[in-house]
Amino acid sequence: MTRSLRLVVAVGAWGVAAFASMPAALGQAPYPNKPIRLVLQFPAGGLADAVCRILAPPLSQQLGQPILVDNRPGADGAIAGEIVVKSAPDGHTVFFGTNSAIASIQGLRKNPPYDSLTDFTPIALIGRFPFFVFAHPSLPPRNLAELIEHARANPGKLNYGTGNTTSIIATAQVALLGKVRMQHIPYKGDAPLMLDLVSGRLDFAVASTSPGGPLAKEGKLRVLGTLGSRRNQLFPDAPTMAESGFPQYTLVSWGAMFGPAKMPGEIVERLAREFNAAIKRPEVKEALDKYGYELEGSTPQELTAYVREQVASWKKGVQDAGITPE
Repeated sequence: MTRSLRLVVAVGAWGVAAFASMPAALGQAPYPNKPIRLVLQFPAGGLADAVCRILAPPLSQQLGQPILVDNRPGADGAIAGEIVVKSAPDGHTVFFGTNSAIASIQGLRKNPPYDSLTDFTPIALIGRFPFFVFAHPSLPPRNLAELIEHARANPGKLNYGTGNTTSIIATAQVALLGKVRMQHIPYKGDAPLMLDLVSGRLDFAVASTSPGGPLAKEGKLRVLGTLGSRRNQLFPDAPTMAESGFPQYTLVSWGAMFGPAKMPGEIVERLAREFNAAIKRPEVKEALDKYGYELEGSTPQELTAYVREQVASWKKGVQDAGITPE
């Protein structure tokens, strides 16, 4: 074989090798290359649903793909969580997971359907849900401290409703810390609970601002306090748990974005940047201020540490409240 022929063969072989290495660059469109599915654990109409639907348009604009909100309620968020855990880790399926689906489920279930610390990829903290103690106006107490005093003076006579895991654990812990005995009535969601609270069939309830907030603004309910660590701008006169005499209370209700495990780092960082950018947009803040939702934001690394802390906190909350895992 002549030198020139050997050169042609070598160049040809190099070209074939180079072409063979190009499918990842040429054959695959850059991320994202199809609509992104945003799974959440609650039905349409609640605050979590509102958060996702308010975030969807700016995210779609930033990412150049439609954001499809997929409501998968049930089983304390486990149904939605399992869908995401089993999905492809390509960044086209994300989960708006809350403290119930990510943290408290680890303490409420003997055999949780997934490990929240290993089966998800943390992306970004979105914010904190405002939970308040709402009471029927006929109830004498004007704040949470007075409610506890009233409950102590009337052991077993007050009844309260809960519509989700957060309110069940939170109210049980408040009762434990306040050393009071009350009757618990569980509901399948805050909407039916509020109907009974407004009618006077319930004395009080721990619930989010949807639909409790508008009813309180109309004077149909009274706000006795907030479960948040700081006062909420929606009801600034409602004292915190610490201000009400319960500095030991540490439970927080929050929502964050997750993907399935083993997502590529560059996709995680891209999504984190876009979610953090979206929650800083004025129109997003203005829309969620109406619900008292507290936007936060975080890096994936910060959310990873936060989730580890929250799983431990909610497990302790379940134990302290005397709730037996099922």
